[in-house]
Amino acid sequence: MILTWDIIRRTIKVLWIINIAFAVWTVFRSRRSVVATWAWMLVLTVLPGIGFILYLFFGRQLSHDAIFAIQEEQKKVQRHYLAEQRDMLKEHDLLPEKERLPRVRMLSELNLNNDDAILTFDNQVKVFISGPELFDQMITDIKNAKKSVSLEFYTFYSNQLGHRVLKALEKAAANGAKVRVIYDTSGSRGTKPSFFDHLRELGGEAQPFISTSKKHWFTTPRLNYHLHRKLVIIDHHIGYIGGFNIGDQYVNKSPKFGHWRDTHLRVIGQSPILMEVRFAMDWNTSIRRTNLPKFELKELKPFTVNRKDINDNKNVAMQLFPQDLIINITASDEAEGIIAGAKKYIYIQTPYLIPEESILEALIIAANSGIDVRIMVPCMPDHPFVYRATEYYAKYLVAHGVKVYKYNDGFIHAKTMVSGSNISSVGSANQDFRSYTLNFEVNSFNYNPALTQELKKIFEKDLDKYTLLTNDYFAQQSLWLKFKQYFSRLLSPIF
Repeated sequence: MILTWDIIRRTIKVLWIINIAFAVWTVFRSRRSVVATWAWMLVLTVLPGIGFILYLFFGRQLSHDAIFAIQEEQKKVQRHYLAEQRDMLKEHDLLPEKERLPRVRMLSELNLNNDDAILTFDNQVKVFISGPELFDQMITDIKNAKKSVSLEFYTFYSNQLGHRVLKALEKAAANGAKVRVIYDTSGSRGTKPSFFDHLRELGGEAQPFISTSKKHWFTTPRLNYHLHRKLVIIDHHIGYIGGFNIGDQYVNKSPKFGHWRDTHLRVIGQSPILMEVRFAMDWNTSIRRTNLPKFELKELKPFTVNRKDINDNKNVAMQLFPQDLIINITASDEAEGIIAGAKKYIYIQTPYLIPEESILEALIIAANSGIDVRIMVPCMPDHPFVYRATEYYAKYLVAHGVKVYKYNDGFIHAKTMVSGSNISSVGSANQDFRSYTLNFEVNSFNYNPALTQELKKIFEKDLDKYTLLTNDYFAQQSLWLKFKQYFSRLLSPIF
């Protein structure tokens, strides 16, 4: 048979139709946002073959059995911990009477009703913005553990800092503490299961997040739905939450990034109990196909509401706000709650600025209403594709009255929001689609004037090392750079 141009053209047409049909079936059979759906349709149709390889890695969703396991763990905890505070809310008694400030009451009750975020009062909080100081304190606390250490991180590298933390965990296990570790296989690339062998010999346990095995360090090509939380709970009453991961770059030992600027909280009090509840759910979901024992709720410290004066500098009222795609809790809900209620200012620090439309419009409306909206992003990329999308949205926000600053003293990785006299947020969620819809995150919602002012002053001090982005700044960029920004923005909902 002689191949003519007409036969080749017809063959290409048939293959293209088959590709379109397969793309439609692949994308529309899964529940996802409209924006992400059409972004994937673009990739699969414009890049036949290659697009499906990308989808295999980036587009696959969690299996139905994984979703069911997570839902079951959620239900157990909801029944166990939420009844008392829901009764308080019915009696209009979630906050002490003199502290029922309209904005605090609105946010705290919204988070409880929509997102099962229990409000705790008796918390003493210390802020860390330096990696070496944070991990010195964390390692000391782990070594001194008497009962338990529950630790989960997106990144747990087997480099110098990773070995320091591992040695502390091994010491805690040798002293009789129950040690459990969850890590994300993609975020911890290069860390093999054998890294934790001695910890296991000492009675500790280590498990990749939602993996089919505790031994295989790469068991699935899916690169979405990561464990992005950074939590440590020690002896049920000391907790750590924030943006730092475990790796040398987070303690200023990376030639590429230099100084690493991040924010983490050390919390003593009631909130660590709920941090460990979150850990227990992640643990029980992750070990469902292994022979590791479950984290039983009876192991957790009993929780009772102990209301304290939230205007007392020593007592921080706190809600844990998980980003959980399984029960439709998203990090964007948190941001919208803070932005919508702002009266004077909103300060945001984020390494990735790729907001969904509701957040984008809320920021612009706030800025045009006379509210001082400031956003701080890095001066360099750690992921070039994401950074170009960040530049696109920074340019759009600047053009609409939002102040955007580029932090010049190394890499800023903090995920913080500060607004008003007593509202702040610190955690693992970035202002991007991945944190909104693809990752498992957790942020603390904090209600306390002293903590809010401390975080506000930290933001203002960071402004000593900034470049204010302007319309002229973006106008002077090359056409090639502008093209990369537009292209990255187009695919940002899926990568």
